[in-house]
Amino acid sequence: MCPPTDSSPPSPPGNSNTPFPWHIGLFDAHCHATDTMSSIPLIHSMRARGLTIMATRSQDQALVAEVAAEHGVSNREALSAETEGKGKGKGKVVPAFGWHPWFSYQLYDDSLPEWASSAGPLTGEMKEKHYGSVLQPEPDKKFITALPDPIPLSQFISQTRGFVQYLQAAGKPVLIGEVGLDKAFRIPWPWGFHPPSQGQGSPSPNNEDDGKGEEGTMTPGGREGRMLSPYHVRMGHQQAVLRAQLRLAGELGVPVSVHGVQVHGVLHDVLAGLWKGFEKEVVSRRKMKMVAPGAEDYFSSSEDEDYDYSDDDGALGRKVKPKLEKNPKSYVPKPFPPRICLHSYSSSPQMLTQYIHPAVPAEVYFSFSTAINLSTAGGASKFPEVVRACPDDRILVESDLHVAGEEMDRALEDICRRVCEVKGWELEDGVRRLRGNWERFVFG
Repeated sequence: MCPPTDSSPPSPPGNSNTPFPWHIGLFDAHCHATDTMSSIPLIHSMRARGLTIMATRSQDQALVAEVAAEHGVSNREALSAETEGKGKGKGKVVPAFGWHPWFSYQLYDDSLPEWASSAGPLTGEMKEKHYGSVLQPEPDKKFITALPDPIPLSQFISQTRGFVQYLQAAGKPVLIGEVGLDKAFRIPWPWGFHPPSQGQGSPSPNNEDDGKGEEGTMTPGGREGRMLSPYHVRMGHQQAVLRAQLRLAGELGVPVSVHGVQVHGVLHDVLAGLWKGFEKEVVSRRKMKMVAPGAEDYFSSSEDEDYDYSDDDGALGRKVKPKLEKNPKSYVPKPFPPRICLHSYSSSPQMLTQYIHPAVPAEVYFSFSTAINLSTAGGASKFPEVVRACPDDRILVESDLHVAGEEMDRALEDICRRVCEVKGWELEDGVRRLRGNWERFVFG
């Protein structure tokens, strides 16, 4: 979910004059089209073949479901033909239901003893107690009063389970997202408050949330141009909200789209903590030399790629060929998602290697956007190195935009061209690769 930026867009890649092969099919791995509902009718005329639309908060969960009902992808086979995605009859949307870390303070963790007897939204002293415990520094009573009444985390998880299972029963693709952790973000001042320079916590008679002005054109509940307060959501609370949603994805066997800002190590620890005990067996090359002649086929095949990875002790690992299940189509619930997309991935190549270690039992993908990865000089300078480090079959592209239409198409084309240029892919080959990666991420 990209914040507003005044940065000038980076210069286009060197292959920008090559006609773009829209007929192959380009897919947005992460966007927020329901933040601007007035743009939804433009989806059918977009050149992009598919949009993975994220929910983030209470106000847009049902909107994502509504848009998917009208514009949703029916199944994988419906995407099989190479064709430009124009036309009202072609489903384009894959929905994702989740609660973003920016809004995690609006949920209270009713699995904790102090909230176990609570039911429904918190009000009065209970509301003050919740916000006093999850926000830092602790806000004053006037600020808390202006915040939404927090709802139980279990209630949201139950609602999300319902959305996902309904679509699964219909055989349609669905994700959980946008979820994650964010150390940098501060919650916005509530409507009706002056910014700090005008007196912290003072009511503003001229800033009524009446649906007029810029905030009235977008789905309520987001930042909507408001100034940010000094208050952060405590990391422990963000982690509790994230874990609950990741476990749900593992229970239902659906992929997730994950946000991470300035918490790359913590985010990895949360994910690794969930898949602990489920790691794949890895045999070092030292041990491989001891395998009897003819037995090597157990450890490698034309269908399973070999992975080299330097462990802490310097040993090179190799993925072991998994044993085939009697019914490969059946899914056994696990405490972690089967597939994970780290959206607008902004950490280092070194951190990336931890996610592609052959022992990791989940498939981890990395998506990139112009809006985030190329919005600053630092991000742009790091972008080529990170993209080169990303395995060819784990890379995705996204817009992360809040409005559908031509702007989203342009953003997708731009990031696709840049990825292809860094990877050294011919444009048509690159688009086919990216399409295949998106289909594997979404459908498995």
